[in-house]
Amino acid sequence: MKLLANIDGGSRGNPGPAASAFVLVSEDGVSVGQAGVYIGKATNNRAEYFALKIALEAALEAGADEIEVRSDSLLLVNQFNGVYKIKDAGLFRMMSEIMALRRNFAAVRLAHVPREQNKAADALVNKTLDAAIKTKAAPMTLPPAFTQGDLF
Repeated sequence: MKLLANIDGGSRGNPGPAASAFVLVSEDGVSVGQAGVYIGKATNNRAEYFALKIALEAALEAGADEIEVRSDSLLLVNQFNGVYKIKDAGLFRMMSEIMALRRNFAAVRLAHVPREQNKAADALVNKTLDAAIKTKAAPMTLPPAFTQGDLF
């Protein structure tokens, strides 16, 4: 089964309070799931990376063997696709974990889309951030590759 995902990550300040989100749909446009996650203080790039990770995990849980992911982060897309080198050690560790997840799929495609084509994921990031800041929510516990060293 192939799924389509839109992902986004954002921070208020860079670094600052950050969140990641994804919206998953089937090829015929039926909603499969969505989530927004408050990750605490992080950069926008780290929030974008985490959005990809949680989208891949959700797609696997939904039974997908193929996924097409759309992101408005040109950096993430180009680093994932090998166009840009990853010089930041923290992002490199995060990408290593993402690539390990990638191996669970027959096919993973990550494409850049303009922000206007990523409105649902962007809105979910902002809704998650607004709620977390308003309620002073604790960030989720991140996996080790996403919290080691200089990440946040």
